[in-house]
Amino acid sequence: MDDVFSFIGNAFGEFIRFIVAGLTGFFSGLDEAAGSFMQGLSDSLGIPITLISLLVLAFGLWLLWKGVAALLRGAFIVMLIWWLLGVTVLSWLIH
Repeated sequence: MDDVFSFIGNAFGEFIRFIVAGLTGFFSGLDEAAGSFMQGLSDSLGIPITLISLLVLAFGLWLLWKGVAALLRGAFIVMLIWWLLGVTVLSWLIH
């Protein structure tokens, strides 16, 4: 009887180990992919990988997106203002 429960416990432990090893590999690969993406992005733009530079980049891209939304509404003057602001912010960031 002890052998049966020992076998079940061993099988359950191996199953948990398999799940944990798989998730560790997945998240490790995800971390490496995100790191490589950020390194490639920063190299191509010439910006350092810091939180401030990434926030400024996101803000500049958001301003450009607002310009696209204004273009779709037909507000051409507003579009030009958003794009001018977006390009100004991004030009401060990109070397």
